Amino acid sequence: VCLAAHGRYAQKLLTDLFSNYTNALRPVEDTDHIINVTLQITLSQIIDMDERNQILTTYLWVRQVWMDAYLTWKKEDYDGLDTIRIPSSYVWRPDIVLYNSADDEFSSSMETNVVLRNDGQVMWDQPAITKSSCSVDVAFFPFDVQQCHLTFGSWTHNGNQMDLFNALDSADLADFVPNVEWEVLGMPAKKNVILYGCCSDPYPDITFTLHLKRRASFYIFNLLIPCMMISFLAPLGFYLPADSGEKVSLGVTVLLALTVFQLLVAESMPPSESVPLIGKYYIATMTMVTASTALTIFIMNIHHCGPEARPVPEWAERWILNYLARICFVYEVGENCLSVTSSRKQPLSQDESEAPLADGGSPKGTNWDVNGQAWGGRGEEGKAGKAQKLGADFTNKTDRKEDLFVTIDHSGEEGAAGGGEGQAKESKSTGGGRGGGGEFVEEKKGVGGEGGESKRVIVVRAQCVCQHQGLGRNVEYIANSYQDQRAAQLRIGEWRKVAKVMDRFFMWLFFIMVFFMSILILGKAI
Repeated sequence: VCLAAHGRYAQKLLTDLFSNYTNALRPVEDTDHIINVTLQITLSQIIDMDERNQILTTYLWVRQVWMDAYLTWKKEDYDGLDTIRIPSSYVWRPDIVLYNSADDEFSSSMETNVVLRNDGQVMWDQPAITKSSCSVDVAFFPFDVQQCHLTFGSWTHNGNQMDLFNALDSADLADFVPNVEWEVLGMPAKKNVILYGCCSDPYPDITFTLHLKRRASFYIFNLLIPCMMISFLAPLGFYLPADSGEKVSLGVTVLLALTVFQLLVAESMPPSESVPLIGKYYIATMTMVTASTALTIFIMNIHHCGPEARPVPEWAERWILNYLARICFVYEVGENCLSVTSSRKQPLSQDESEAPLADGGSPKGTNWDVNGQAWGGRGEEGKAGKAQKLGADFTNKTDRKEDLFVTIDHSGEEGAAGGGEGQAKESKSTGGGRGGGGEFVEEKKGVGGEGGESKRVIVVRAQCVCQHQGLGRNVEYIANSYQDQRAAQLRIGEWRKVAKVMDRFFMWLFFIMVFFMSILILGKAI
């Protein structure tokens, strides 16, 4: 019975209140009076933050409270009924809108009921999905902190007609649903009174500043760490052997991988002059990789210097092959950090550094090698075809390198076989008679030389002048060719060591640069 009577009184109250009521005018008894509206915002969820278009989408609960002078009653007349809930379209509502709205349709709010109290207080709670413009600063992406403003105010009523007040000092975050990408640091509220250029009257508004901090874990593991790992591959290109043929390919591959990551970052960032921190890291790393690839090409050119290359300059031999090689721990086989550098040019043999021959001949051509060992000799003396005694005018002076060596005896027709002093002889001869153009091969065994070492000498005696001259030219040609080849090999070896030292130096230099760049980028996250 009480419920039925109570419902009948609510119907009667609704009829009495809106019999002469209009929702088109401000509900004040005097038009000079100001109607006060209290605004409270509850942040429920951050739906999306579009950095490229700079639009923040949020889910809010908006509460507006004001006093309506024409919607009052005595609750005793209506069976103690003090509150009723009616559709919001029945009453006057303040035209409070989001000033910086970026919504196309302006229909994101829901039509809900209002709560009327007997003293004329009207409370309107409505949920709203708002799209607001937000100036996104991506200078420190992905370790950035954003500030997005939500400004609420009346669109048509100035400060002399309607005033706004904050229900709380900040938005209510008690029912906030945590976002996976953004962490909410706070949402303070501030009242502003602004004079616009269009109107002379002041317009009050309430601005809520949403402080957001990006959760950088996703970007660290998906963009930053892969970039660092790829960056550390760039210096390893200097450690790769030059003969492998993959040094330049490694640099180009690393550059392409960084370009792909750079495009991923550029797609999500707004096109602005502010370059993100991770973008700067990518650009710096790509610059380093490009420089390393260019240096690799330069060093490979040095490494593949051919026999026609010039000798290593003195300054490069001193600073690169001596000091820088020790700093970069580049040693040849048998060297260590305490030994004297062996990069200086060594003489090809003992006789190569001797003075020119007495007859004006060049020392080049007077030395030849047997089985890779250096030999020294003298050219033909005297007139061609004149016989000489073997013991007195033996033409070959040799520095014995092995126990077995061959000498050519230009003895004459006397055919006397001679050797070193104090040597036992055992001869074997083959060939024709005197003047028959034959050759005599004599094998000697015994103890000879100053060191008393055992040696075995094979003396080839040529009797024919024509044969002697042809054999001498052939031996001289072979010796000259071998000297040129050995000198070219020494030059090539020195240039390759220069390239190796430069490889090690740039490898450590780029490793240090990548390490410090990574420390700086990670220091922004702490």
